[in-house]
Amino acid sequence: MAHLSKRSTVYFDPAIHQALKVKSATCDQSVSELINEALKLFMREDQEDLQAFTERATEPEMSYEELLSDLKKHGKI
Repeated sequence: MAHLSKRSTVYFDPAIHQALKVKSATCDQSVSELINEALKLFMREDQEDLQAFTERATEPEMSYEELLSDLKKHGKI
């Protein structure tokens, strides 16, 4: 396990905690390692969403009605 510089107390739903312990035992990783990897993935996804939002900020706006018409026009709905 990598050296962790901070500790924190986290409270889990009992079923989630049990699932973490089982996963930990079956994949030879600590619960802390599993949680750290999950949080890194979660934050990476947020970063990707923010990047996509920034890249699309200059796109023209479309009303909901226009969106529905466009989807229908292209056979999506």
